[in-house]
Amino acid sequence: MHRKAPTSDFEVYQRLYHARRFIDANYHLPIHLDQIARQAFFSPYHFLRLFKQTFYQTPHEYLTEKRIARAKQLLISSDLSVLEVCYEVGFESPGSFTTLFHKYVGHPPKLYRTRTLGRLQIAVLWPEIQIPACYIFRFGPQKSTAVL
Repeated sequence: MHRKAPTSDFEVYQRLYHARRFIDANYHLPIHLDQIARQAFFSPYHFLRLFKQTFYQTPHEYLTEKRIARAKQLLISSDLSVLEVCYEVGFESPGSFTTLFHKYVGHPPKLYRTRTLGRLQIAVLWPEIQIPACYIFRFGPQKSTAVL
């Protein structure tokens, strides 16, 4: 499956965009650089260089961000365990999932879920109280020891 060299920057962009859509559709699968590059009809190394030059990140960085974004959604909207979320979004190792999640989000997945769900509970239980988001994110919900 050979294709002639692109004749314009627009054609290069179209090919790269097609490859990025391939990542969007298959992020949950174990995909590799050579598979993605084939979608754009480039060699893996040429594709990697063009992708980074065009989108300011490598295909692997884009794939990781896509997986982390979906993991964040699943952690707060489902009852899946952290391990199940890890595999659901395409990571093959729970250790690398936790490490990358912490790197990108600032917290490990379990703590992210706890803090985010706690913030959502505050908003649901007391919608009439206007609490600045920066305050909620900084201090989060605190366990009260006061007896009512």
